[in-house]
Amino acid sequence: MAIVLYNTLTKSKEPLEPISQGKVGMYVCGITVYDLCHLGHAKSVVNFDVVVRHLRRKGFEVKHVTNFTDVDDKIIQRARERGMEPLALSQSMIDEYFNDMAALKVRKADVYPKASETMPDIIDMVKGLVDKGHAYESNGSVYFSVRKAKEYGKLSGQSLDQMVAGARIEPGEDKRDPMDFALWKAAKPDEISWDSPWGKGRPGWHIECSAMCLKHIGKTVDIHGGGTELVFPHHENEILQSEAFNDAPFVKYWMHNGLLTLDEEKMSKSLKNFFLIRDILKKCPPEVVRFYLLNASYRQPLDYSEKSLEEAGKALERLQNTYDSLGSAAKSASGTEDAEELCGKASRQIEEKMDDDFSTREAIAAMFDLAREANRLISERRLSAEGVRNLRKAFDEFNDLFDVLRASPGAASADDADVDRLVRAREEARRKKDFAEADRLRKELADMGVVVQDTKDGAVWKRK
Repeated sequence: MAIVLYNTLTKSKEPLEPISQGKVGMYVCGITVYDLCHLGHAKSVVNFDVVVRHLRRKGFEVKHVTNFTDVDDKIIQRARERGMEPLALSQSMIDEYFNDMAALKVRKADVYPKASETMPDIIDMVKGLVDKGHAYESNGSVYFSVRKAKEYGKLSGQSLDQMVAGARIEPGEDKRDPMDFALWKAAKPDEISWDSPWGKGRPGWHIECSAMCLKHIGKTVDIHGGGTELVFPHHENEILQSEAFNDAPFVKYWMHNGLLTLDEEKMSKSLKNFFLIRDILKKCPPEVVRFYLLNASYRQPLDYSEKSLEEAGKALERLQNTYDSLGSAAKSASGTEDAEELCGKASRQIEEKMDDDFSTREAIAAMFDLAREANRLISERRLSAEGVRNLRKAFDEFNDLFDVLRASPGAASADDADVDRLVRAREEARRKKDFAEADRLRKELADMGVVVQDTKDGAVWKRK
């Protein structure tokens, strides 16, 4: 079955047909790094983590890019409060981001570009838009002329006339039209800045992502992701400036994850209604947090409460107990049931659900069905040794996608499926040049009595 995904641009599900067959260029808007990450950030990152895992499982070569906005008004203000340089603050928060996401078992993107390191590309794009007549300079700042755009509002569904009514020009802005937005901001006194054809300044928010997409993926991105709060104005303005500069469609498929809410209000630092990831992890295992975030449609909002997190933990415990029981059953299996048909059915169901707009909740439901049947076979002592291996393999394949189960007892003498999974993860880490993770996985395999040898055809392993 081909993958279909909901495209915010067309408001419908469409089959995934990348620009280059077998390859997917995927850009996901990252965070503005002025503070620690909260659970709302985790929802987006974990959702897209599983999207990328499934695409790769289906054989796609994915280039996954997630940016950091490391130059911003909030960063500058926070740095002043702390007596730090803005980029030093940003880097410290980026380091903490990676710590939080590693704790949540998120696999790293292929590229993490920063605005501060993309400045030549940003300036080239702004200059190109001015040269083409789509932007204009005003007192050292540069603005995009929205009324010259051909298809304003095609992503958000809002017309220019509808938006003008609520727009206004902020003090100090020299825009020709209230709807025009800044591509380049003239530097204020004692503010971080870069040289440009218009004088010292720094980029506007929207142009950063357009420049990073062009640099790391190309004129047209297969999948562009982010939270629903970014549809307008951020993603709408990205489309305007990118298509004006490139004379090509900017994005083929727009994917937007629903927000994490608290009492049905967006979880955010500005509203002061957030929970830091590290605080949640002090009282809740990372597997439960991942399960909680994935046991729901990625496109829908998810209202947070401690009760719902506790309920997720209890539900996951049922899957974990079955997984653990299979570890014990391997030693005493004496039945004749190989569970091959049962596992094949579950595997097909999970794949079908994930192929249908990455329906993680329905895929998890299929896994619970398999666990229920596995428990019955264990209690009736009907499983053969092969049946136990087949069921463990099915659980391992599910976990390779969702990463919500802890290693079961007896993992030190894991079967071939366990070893294969870890070897694949190590190869992926090496491909991304994440050598610290690759070394960690090699040690884990060594502790299991497995030796890995890297050859020109890939990694091979053997038991000591």
